[in-house]
Amino acid sequence: MTQGVAAAGLLLVMCVTCRAQTMEDGIMLSRGTLCAGALYGHDQWSSYWEGQLQRVNGNIGTITTQSVSAMASYGITGRINVLGSVPYVWTNASQGVLHGQSGFQDISLAVKADAVRLRVKEYGTLRAIALVSTGLPMTSYTPDLQPLSIGLHSKTLTGRGTLNFQGRRGLYVNGAAAYTFRSNVTLDRPYYYTNGQLYLSNEVAMPNVFDYSASVGYYRHDMKIIGNFAQQQTRGGGDIRRQDMRFVSNRMNFSAAGFEVQYPIPHMRRLQYWMAYRNVFDGRNVGQANTITTGLMYTFHRERQTKTP
Repeated sequence: MTQGVAAAGLLLVMCVTCRAQTMEDGIMLSRGTLCAGALYGHDQWSSYWEGQLQRVNGNIGTITTQSVSAMASYGITGRINVLGSVPYVWTNASQGVLHGQSGFQDISLAVKADAVRLRVKEYGTLRAIALVSTGLPMTSYTPDLQPLSIGLHSKTLTGRGTLNFQGRRGLYVNGAAAYTFRSNVTLDRPYYYTNGQLYLSNEVAMPNVFDYSASVGYYRHDMKIIGNFAQQQTRGGGDIRRQDMRFVSNRMNFSAAGFEVQYPIPHMRRLQYWMAYRNVFDGRNVGQANTITTGLMYTFHRERQTKTP
C-alpha cells in the first residue's frame, strides 16, 4: 500500500530529556529545542481489496515498500513548532515482471500551534492544537505504476485539528482529524480509463482525503506506550477494475490499528528510540498491510545564557 510515507517530524543540561513529536499528537517542543533523527519503515502485503473484493494476485505476489526518512522538529516558541520530513522510498514485487521503483518521494513541512491549553484541576492538561502542512514531490517519479510507484506525485495541503489530554499520572488520550487537498497529477501518456470513463488527457483530477485517528495509553517522563486507531476516507475516485492495476486516483480507504512505543536510551536521555506497528484490517483499493517503523531521534537544546553580576 504505497499511500506515501506518513509525513511527520519525530522527535538543556543533563536533566533535559528528549521528546518525540508527530503531526497528530499533542506533544509540543519547548522554545529553542531541536529534535532530529532518522526512521526506517517497512510495509508489506500480499492480500488486497479490489474495490470491496479481497483477493491475492500471483502476478505481483507480495508488495514490499521500504523507506528511510530524515526528520526534524523545532520549537520556535513553546506553543509554535515547525516540522519537516524527507523520505527516500523503494518498492519491490516478489513475483511477475513489474520492477520496483526507488527515489526521494515528497518533502513534508508543517507548522503546529498550541492554540488552547487548559488545566483540568489536579488531573492534567487539555490542549487544542492546530496544524497546517504541505507535501511537495521532490523528483519526477511516475505515479502511474501503482502499487509499485513510490508515491502519488500530488501536491498536498492539509489542515489538522488535535484534542489532547495528558494526565499528571501518565494517562494519555489523543484525537485528531484532518482534511487534505490534493492537486492534479500528470501522466506520461495522453489518455487513461477510470471509473467507467475514458479520458483523452494526461491530467488526472485527484480526490481529496479526510482522515481521523484516536489513541490512548501511557505517557510520562518521555516514556510512551499507546494503542491507536486510524481511518482514511477518500472523497471520490473509482474502484480498481477487475484484473487491472490500481490507478492513481482510485478511492483508497482503510481502517488500521496499532501501537507506538518510545523511550529515552538509559544514560543517553537525549537519544530516544521510537517504534510503531500498524495493521490495515479493512480497506478499499489498498493492501492489507503490516507496517513497522523504527528509528532514533536526538534532542539538541539551546542553552540559556546566565547573566554574570
